[in-house]
Amino acid sequence: MTPKVQSILSYIGILWLVAYFGGKQERNDLSKYHLQQGLGLWIIAVIFNIAISVIVLIVPSLAIILSAVSILFLILMIFGIINAANEVRKPLPVIGKMFEDKFDFIG
Repeated sequence: MTPKVQSILSYIGILWLVAYFGGKQERNDLSKYHLQQGLGLWIIAVIFNIAISVIVLIVPSLAIILSAVSILFLILMIFGIINAANEVRKPLPVIGKMFEDKFDFIG
């Protein structure tokens, strides 16, 4: 698996594991960077979805917030895939800077 494919797959939820385990031999700095960004996006998305789901259980009329947050994370995922496809090392909007130096196990 090429580093470019690893970078693209790192933003697609469960396929992050395929990118991580499938390309250990061919990993470069760009793919490591996108693996960090993709894992960070996934973690933040899961935390937000759980929190908002709990809120919706309490106040069902706020269910529209759940779909709005899901669309926001979809947009961030698309930005990440575009950056990975263009082989650009650019952080995700809003949350990307938080994950640039995290997840040392990826290296």
